[in-house]
Amino acid sequence: MHTIEPHYAWLEQYSASEDPRSPLFEAENSLDTYTNTVYGYYIHPQWDSLDSETLYLKILFVDYDLGIGIIEFIGEWNDAIENDIMQLKRNIIDLMTHEGIRKFILIGENVFNFHGSDDSYYEEWFEDVEDGWIAGVNFQEHVIREMRQYNIDNYVNFGGQLDELPWRTYPPRKLFETVDGLLQRRLG
Repeated sequence: MHTIEPHYAWLEQYSASEDPRSPLFEAENSLDTYTNTVYGYYIHPQWDSLDSETLYLKILFVDYDLGIGIIEFIGEWNDAIENDIMQLKRNIIDLMTHEGIRKFILIGENVFNFHGSDDSYYEEWFEDVEDGWIAGVNFQEHVIREMRQYNIDNYVNFGGQLDELPWRTYPPRKLFETVDGLLQRRLG
C-alpha cells in the first residue's frame, strides 16, 4: 500500500494545504517519511488523515464558484468500529459545506473494505447538500454491495458508468461535468 499515491496531476490547479478555506489548510506531508498505517501496512505519506486509524483521504480539487469537491480515499471505511463517517463528516465535510460545497465526487477505488453501522451521518450529509449530490466513483463492487446493505446508496450515488469512469484522464472540471451529466440523467 505504501506505493499507492493520491492522484497528483491536478496539483497545479488546486492544493488543499494551500487553500485557506480548506479543512486541510497548512497540512504538511512528508515525501519520504512513512508514518501512517492501515492495519500495520504503511501508506504513502501524501495521504491526509481525517482522524481515523483505517481511512485516509486527499482533497484533490475544490471549486467554490461551482460548489464542487473531489476527494480520493484509501484504506478501510469502517463505520462499525472507527466511526469513519462521523470523522469524515465532522472534520472534513462540514467545513466544506460551510464554504458552499454542495456536490461531492468521492473516488473509492482504493477503499478495500466497508464495515457499516447506521446511516444517520450519511442522511445528515445528504440533507446538507439538498440542492447538490454525492457521487461515489470507481468503488469496488464488494464495497458497494456492503454499502447498499446499510442503505448508503439512498444518499450516495453509485453504479452504472460511475463504477468504471476513467476519471484520471479528465481535468477536474470536465470530471465534474461528466459526473453531473450522468446524475442529471439519473435523477431526471
